[in-house]
Amino acid sequence: MRRRLIQSTLAVVLVVIAVFGVSLVIVESRTISSSAQERVDSEAVRLVGIVDSRLLGKEDVTEEILREQVTQDRYAVITIPGRPTIEVGTKPAGDVIRAEERGEEGELVRVEEPRSTVTREVGRTLLIIGAVALLAVIAAVLLAIRQANRLASPLTDLAETAERLGSGDPRPRHKRYGVQELDRVADVLDSSAERIARMLTAERRLAADASHQLRTPLTALSMRLEEITLTDDPDTVKEEATIALTQVERLTDVVERLLTNSRDPRTGSAVSFDLDAVIQQQLAEWRPAYRGVGRAIVSSGKRHLEAVGTPGAVAQVLAALIENSLMHGGGTVALRTRVIGNQAVIEVTDEGPGVPADLGARIFERTISGRNSTGIGLAVARDLAEADGGRLEMLQAQPPVFGLFLSRTPLKRPLTTDDEEPTVR
Repeated sequence: MRRRLIQSTLAVVLVVIAVFGVSLVIVESRTISSSAQERVDSEAVRLVGIVDSRLLGKEDVTEEILREQVTQDRYAVITIPGRPTIEVGTKPAGDVIRAEERGEEGELVRVEEPRSTVTREVGRTLLIIGAVALLAVIAAVLLAIRQANRLASPLTDLAETAERLGSGDPRPRHKRYGVQELDRVADVLDSSAERIARMLTAERRLAADASHQLRTPLTALSMRLEEITLTDDPDTVKEEATIALTQVERLTDVVERLLTNSRDPRTGSAVSFDLDAVIQQQLAEWRPAYRGVGRAIVSSGKRHLEAVGTPGAVAQVLAALIENSLMHGGGTVALRTRVIGNQAVIEVTDEGPGVPADLGARIFERTISGRNSTGIGLAVARDLAEADGGRLEMLQAQPPVFGLFLSRTPLKRPLTTDDEEPTVR
């Protein structure tokens, strides 16, 4: 491209020089020739005037007297009737410029000048015009190189940017070149890079969320299937199979919710549901895992609460909190329900050391973990809670207390004294 730009610019300059240069040479040559002829004519008139004045004054007209009046490099012949012809200067050879003038006393003056003087003057003019043309060509080449670099370098950068986008590097460069059309292309490429980056981030986030959220129901399903293989009691097999089917339904719900959130995180299917049922489901699912490590999981607080949300999403949030306590906490894990205004709150706490002080509120950030874990569990849980119209907060760091806040509907029946008593599951 650089070569084409330089060649096209140089071609335009050469055409302009050829058109105007040739015209200028023709005009200057004619002007120089006309000027030389006028000078010779003027010389002849001047000499005639001198000879006339001397003849009228009865003065001598000799070669010595006229030699001082003839310009150097010119040849003059003065013919006076009845007198010898007077020649001044050296007769030029070859082509000459000639002028003749007759005086009042009958004398004839002829002045000649070699045409070579005109040729030399035309040559000097051509040399000047050629030098100017050469300077114009050099300036045009330099300007063409500068313009070619100004246009070709941005195009090379834009091509590299497009190649980076195609190779999976969506970082925008935010580089502009001062050319409106090229800057427009750069804007479009940067916008595309940002969209691709967001899409890749969303896909990676969906993959991470899916692997984390599917792990718990798959683990629970695997445990139920192991229970079935280890028992011969038909009732036990039937009970474990029923629980396994429930796990499959929950697994299906998790997949559907992941796909829904990947399209629109705020798209939900909030309903009024029994909070106790969700809590009891989680206790039943996690009790074997806690029993296997010699720990307990209990629930307490207000009963018969109804909350507004998606049961599957609430179950996933509670599962993330319970799993977090299992992996990072210690002692008994307690789920306590209470009411604050028009919100139902589920508090999850354990007897472990709690959240390190250097983490603090960053515990909900992705990749932040107090131990060797993925660091996305609590981040996913908070996203699920917010997408469902609730919120997840860390109420206390040591011992750890996490609170899931949900909107609630009015109770269908008055509370009894039994509703206020803590219960252990």
